[in-house]
Amino acid sequence: MGDRISTFLMFGGNAEEALTLYETLFDDVEVVSIERYGPGTRGREGTVRQANWILGGQSFIAIDSSADQPFGFTPSMSLFIKCRDDAEIEKLFAALSEDGAVLMPLGDHGFSKRFGWVSDRFGVSWQLNLE
Repeated sequence: MGDRISTFLMFGGNAEEALTLYETLFDDVEVVSIERYGPGTRGREGTVRQANWILGGQSFIAIDSSADQPFGFTPSMSLFIKCRDDAEIEKLFAALSEDGAVLMPLGDHGFSKRFGWVSDRFGVSWQLNLE
């Protein structure tokens, strides 16, 4: 795991729920460590102070913000997944868009024979492309 640059995702209290979903969807996710806010700490007790995880060989950090923030995730920054086959892209598209939003429907968009863009229920944006 490269530790010089990591994608940092700040959630509003549901980081662990998001990580659990990602673990069920991807076979190459590893949650390396989770540190939680405890009694007397700045964040809500039991939520994620910092989680270090790996997806597809890339290093990520996830936290639950210790304060309410006036912003969330934006689709202008997304995770781009190269899917192996139709079954994988369809599974990921359905699961990640459930209770989220479809930004581009799964289909042929000219630049790719099979591509879809979704925002999951946590607000994280995913671009799914069939190789």
